[in-house]
Amino acid sequence: MISRRHAIGLGAAAILGLETGRPAAAQQKMLKASDVHPEGYPTVAAVEDMGKALAKETDGRLGIQMYASMQLGGEKEAIEQAQVGAIALARVSVGALGPVVNDLNVLNLPFLFRDVAHMEATIDGPIGQELLDKVTNNPTANLIGLCWMDSGARSMYDSKRPIRDIDDLKGMKMRVMGNPMFVDMMNALGGNGVAMGYDQVFTALQTGVVDGAENNAPSFVFDNHYQAAKYYSLTEHLIVPEMLVFSKRIFNQLSEADRALVLKLAKQTQQDERVYWKQYEAKARAKMEEAGIVIVEIKDKKPFQDAEKPVWAKYAPQFSDIIKRIEAVQ
Repeated sequence: MISRRHAIGLGAAAILGLETGRPAAAQQKMLKASDVHPEGYPTVAAVEDMGKALAKETDGRLGIQMYASMQLGGEKEAIEQAQVGAIALARVSVGALGPVVNDLNVLNLPFLFRDVAHMEATIDGPIGQELLDKVTNNPTANLIGLCWMDSGARSMYDSKRPIRDIDDLKGMKMRVMGNPMFVDMMNALGGNGVAMGYDQVFTALQTGVVDGAENNAPSFVFDNHYQAAKYYSLTEHLIVPEMLVFSKRIFNQLSEADRALVLKLAKQTQQDERVYWKQYEAKARAKMEEAGIVIVEIKDKKPFQDAEKPVWAKYAPQFSDIIKRIEAVQ
């Protein structure tokens, strides 16, 4: 029979986002990680690889247990769990982190980046590190900004009609992440922005609660949204990177050497995920074509960009200095 003291220890480990390993692996601690995406998804695979590297570097003393496919809830829930130490790691969109750390909202401005390469150059450089530090140094977030992860460009998809120009969006109920900037962004385009957790999107598409949503192609395909929405229009209105965050409560309990190791491995994870991402995007596009999804190239994006001027007027002034630096990145 398990002793009362051991039972209490197991409970404390769970609360602190840790899981004890098998008895053969004495003192092994498994850091709990959450992702809304399924097994095999680039962000999931990259964090699992990080766990393997962590186990190798610590002779099995530390590892990562991934809970994919929204097993622990959506991104908002993952952030909250990491903040209190219920889990150690959470891979979340900057869109979901923006309400927690306002400095990140600069990356949520529509049409901020020229293209994906511009975004990658930005997060790989000093600006990327500064924004990670903004998360780590935020006095109320209780999170460590570990590294960035690519998530491509976000485009519109829906079940009603192909969006070929801005007028096609008018009146459509479109799911966006739970960030006021994204609601304003969608409303500025003439749609009706509906803030909703990612874990609710598929059902909302099936039942008609929303007409469509916006996301990258791999999310659209591999989370099965393509089964309910047959039109994918390449607006590429957002190129928003994602972030891997670590619970500050758990991070501070690690030894100095283990903290340094986690930070080092995170940098490699950023590059590993990018390789996976490029491969996954190609697979997603092929599967969309195979499934008969109507993929719409937007001939003229200027009307979409012009429509977002009120959003920039509302949100951009506070970020004017860093916007200039981002625009200057080559």
